Amino acid sequence: MPRVNRITVNDVIDALAAGLSDFRAAPVYGLTIGAFFAVGGLFVILSAAALNMSYLSYPAAAGFVLIGPFAAVGLYEVSRRLASGQEISWSKVFGTMWAQKGRELSWMAFVVLFIQIMWMYQVRLLLALFLGFRSFASFEEFLTELITTPEGLMFLAIGHVVGAVLSLLLFSLTVISFPLLLEEDRDFITAMITSVRAVVTSPVPMIGWAFVVTAVLIVSMAPAFLGLIVTLPVLGHTTWHLYRKCVAAPEENADRN
Repeated sequence: MPRVNRITVNDVIDALAAGLSDFRAAPVYGLTIGAFFAVGGLFVILSAAALNMSYLSYPAAAGFVLIGPFAAVGLYEVSRRLASGQEISWSKVFGTMWAQKGRELSWMAFVVLFIQIMWMYQVRLLLALFLGFRSFASFEEFLTELITTPEGLMFLAIGHVVGAVLSLLLFSLTVISFPLLLEEDRDFITAMITSVRAVVTSPVPMIGWAFVVTAVLIVSMAPAFLGLIVTLPVLGHTTWHLYRKCVAAPEENADRN
């Protein structure tokens, strides 16, 4: 198993500074990937509206953000190349991303997808329990029902608690596993265990980082997902440097073995 280091809040701050530096060093890659992710979020919302399911817009948007770690794989590769002084080009970045299709990182995509499906099913279940099997003519009508009725407020409270648990679970499983699989030839089970160990070893800084990510993503989603164009690449680059602080370098693990 990879050796996991204990980190502090200062390490998270240093990783954030390094992430900002990477974004400034190669902005075109971060902005492009961030824009692609933002367009995907808008597509999810518009699809819900087109299917007369506007009441699912908010949970669908929140669930869509859960795939952020997978979308950030290209950003991890940019940071890795910047740290090692390697050439950066679209062919190199996309080549690395494409190469993951037959590796363990593809299985992590299924883990993320499974949790996203769980997210949407629990939303529908809670809707049925508290608001009944009925549809709403508009998102405004749905919002009014949520904030003006006891059933709606209970749905919001329990829904956010369940969502927070699923989000924390996904964060613990993926915060380290995606960059680890990109850099090392490990199986995805080992990667997830290492990721959970990193969170358990340094719970305060890691969970604190999870709250920061959540708050930034919520604010970024407000203006039609446009904020994600900048915040997603910064968060992605930062996560790579946080991974490098949490997990010993491959050569160190090899020396230990």
